[in-house]
Amino acid sequence: MKIVFMGTPDFSVPVLERLIKEHEVVCVYTRAPKEAGRGNKLMKTPVHLCAEKYGIEVRTPKTLKNESEQELFKALNADVAVVAAYGLLLPKAVIEAPKFGCLNVHASLLPRWRGAAPIQRSIEFGDKESGVTIMQIVEALDAGAMYAKGVVPITSETTGGMLHDALSELGADLMLKVLDNLENIRPEPQDESLVTYAAKLDKSECLLDFRLPADVLERKIRAFNPFPATFFEYQGERFKVLLAEIADAKGTPGEILEGCAKLLIACGDKALNIKYIQRQGKKAMTIEELLRGFKFEQGARL
Repeated sequence: MKIVFMGTPDFSVPVLERLIKEHEVVCVYTRAPKEAGRGNKLMKTPVHLCAEKYGIEVRTPKTLKNESEQELFKALNADVAVVAAYGLLLPKAVIEAPKFGCLNVHASLLPRWRGAAPIQRSIEFGDKESGVTIMQIVEALDAGAMYAKGVVPITSETTGGMLHDALSELGADLMLKVLDNLENIRPEPQDESLVTYAAKLDKSECLLDFRLPADVLERKIRAFNPFPATFFEYQGERFKVLLAEIADAKGTPGEILEGCAKLLIACGDKALNIKYIQRQGKKAMTIEELLRGFKFEQGARL
């Protein structure tokens, strides 16, 4: 099959690499390089770097809404476009250009968690499982008919990073299976009565609100690990919290119940026993490592 691939972050790379091995990827679309790091050097996306490694043409348009870009896309004469976390909305002219349209690797079990942050939201809201849906792209957000689904369990230890990696690999497997049998699959429409939306992550969500119950915060900590990461502030410093356990203790929300042998913080219900943390400007470490050279004042409020 002649395939156009459209993707941007690390999540997309396993899908692209599998397609390259088993199909003809004629062009890759990704987001344009951005300035980052010291010196504001232009950094290419993971998908861009992967495509270059295999000598595949890379295009980085800022929009696909203009007619000239749409004609360039159409001229590729692709059988199908495979999309995985591309980051740009596809207009109708692009969606309809390939013979079999555009197929998306979506990191949830649709119709649950349409939208921008399905991986984090599924953990944050206590889902017992997540997965990948291969769906037909339509103009409405994540609303197309579904070709295949694969399930990944969410346990009490699952972090956003762990789920991200599992879904990325599963998405690659599922997409290859769908492409191998594309003409024989009858896609299933989504049940609109079951739709939920995974809102885009906002930096304001990362500050831990200890008025909330400990179980709610513990899930958020795992969901936002490693990115964008939850945090609290103490004595003018920011401490990222990467893992915590629920503790059967109580106090005023935000109160440090213990800060020497361990870090125990009261919540709206029960408490959090912080297990893995990152002090501002330092590497991530266990709480035991941090407390060898730093103490939190018992009774202080966060």
